[in-house]
Amino acid sequence: MAATGTIRVMEIGTSRGQTEPNFARIGLVSAGHDGGTRRDFIYIATGAAGAAAAVGVVVPLVGQMAPNAREVAAGAPVDINVSAIEAGQVITVVWRGKAYFVRRLTDAEVQAAETAPQGEFRDFVPADARIASVEGSDVKWAIYAANCTHLGCVPKEIESADNKGWLCACHGSRFDVTGRVTKGPAPVNLPIPPFVFASADQLVIGTDKLGA
Repeated sequence: MAATGTIRVMEIGTSRGQTEPNFARIGLVSAGHDGGTRRDFIYIATGAAGAAAAVGVVVPLVGQMAPNAREVAAGAPVDINVSAIEAGQVITVVWRGKAYFVRRLTDAEVQAAETAPQGEFRDFVPADARIASVEGSDVKWAIYAANCTHLGCVPKEIESADNKGWLCACHGSRFDVTGRVTKGPAPVNLPIPPFVFASADQLVIGTDKLGA
C-alpha cells in the first residue's frame, strides 16, 4: 500500500567534539507531494527549539554537580582573632567539621603542667611540646581536639583551682590543661591540629605554614 500524507523524521544528535545539537540532521520525508509546507517549517523550528532547551537543562545540572564555594572552603584553614581571649579562658573553634579547644594558659597553669610528674600521664610528652607561643610574646597557648580519644565525647572543663583540666563525664577520662590524658580509658592525648600564629593576635588552624 502506498504511503499517503507526511512522515516527519527528526534525529537530533551531538557529534564528537560538538557542544551544540546537530540540527543539520533534522529532516522531513514527504510522501504524496514534493516540497515542504509552512506547517513543516514550524515543526522543524519547534523541534530545534526543544533540543536547545534540553541542552539548556543539562548545563545547570552539571553546574550543580560541581563543588560549591562552601564545600571548597570546608577544608580551608580557619583564621581566629585571639586578642580578646584572657588568661585562663577557652574558646571552641570548628575546622573540617571537628571542634578544637583554644586555651590561653595562665602562668600557674603553665607551671603546673611543666612540673607535673611523668607518672601521672598515660601518654606522656613534655608540656612544652604542647604549649605554643608567639616569638616576642609571653602569652602561652594550648590548642587541641575537643573530643575524647576514647569514644569521641566532649570533655568538660574542670574548674577546681588545684586540679584544672578536662573531664570526660561519659567514662571518666581526665586531661590536663595541655590535653594530656591522666586517667580513664582514653588511650592517648587530645590530638593537636596543624596551626600557626600569623601574629600575636591572629591564629590560623588548618596549616602550619604562613600563606598556605
